[in-house]
Amino acid sequence: MRLGIDLGGTKIEAAILNNNGDMIWQKRQKTCKSSYDETIARITGLVDEARQSTGYSGRVGIGVPGSIRRSTGKMQGASLTHLNNRDLQSDLTSALQTEVRMANDANCFALSEAIDGAGKGCEVVFGLILGTGCGSGVVINGRPVTGINGITGEVGHNPLPWPITDEYLNHDCWCGNSGCIETFISGTAVSKDYYDRTGVNIPVEDIAARMDTDLVAQSVFQVLEDRLARTLAMIINTLDPDVIVLGGGLSNLDRLYQNVPPKWSQLVFSKDIETKLLKPHHGDSSGVRGAAWLWPDA
Repeated sequence: MRLGIDLGGTKIEAAILNNNGDMIWQKRQKTCKSSYDETIARITGLVDEARQSTGYSGRVGIGVPGSIRRSTGKMQGASLTHLNNRDLQSDLTSALQTEVRMANDANCFALSEAIDGAGKGCEVVFGLILGTGCGSGVVINGRPVTGINGITGEVGHNPLPWPITDEYLNHDCWCGNSGCIETFISGTAVSKDYYDRTGVNIPVEDIAARMDTDLVAQSVFQVLEDRLARTLAMIINTLDPDVIVLGGGLSNLDRLYQNVPPKWSQLVFSKDIETKLLKPHHGDSSGVRGAAWLWPDA
């Protein structure tokens, strides 16, 4: 068996997988968004419950909404800001009294899909989560690639490639830069685009539901597809992955898989493009499954 924890912005999920990858125990609870000690306590409580329910006593894999700075071992870039500059891995190792392995949540998503999901059997898998923000991860030969700075694959904070005139205007990012990809292809970006055109502030799911009758909604998603194609063309030119797997709420839109690959063909530096754009096999459970798979030899 293997135990994974997915520490997200709204929920903490714990799951136990057997050696076949079947989920045999699972539980979710709300994330504490302000207290570091309470976050440690909630994770510890979930692990204790998993142990009592299944008899599991091994190591723990944890997906986190940020990355670990290799030089210090401390968290950086976490959307749960109370985690930043804290030695979360060491503190959880002490609290759980077992070995802990941690990785960015997007890397866990990509790992899950690479091990036994949409990218099973592929050498290079790129996972892109299109949710409130935009997270991404890279898995090569079944192992997540983190890099010396812990930010491998963080496409969301690169500038949108092949921009049109004035496209970066009004696209300031929370990271302090302008024109970041996250401000163009996330669910938040789609809602903002619709609001800028209509003055109506609604979630991306509601915009998608209006596409059959709302010309503005149709246009917003056409623009999204163009920007996503440019982003993924850059990824293909850089990593040349076997597959790109989408996650997050926008991954449920079938039109992305039909409309984006034809658009990237003009930008990829190859006449024959074999990279596939795929839906996730494990849906929103990929994060916790990937965290469990951080210990491949469990």
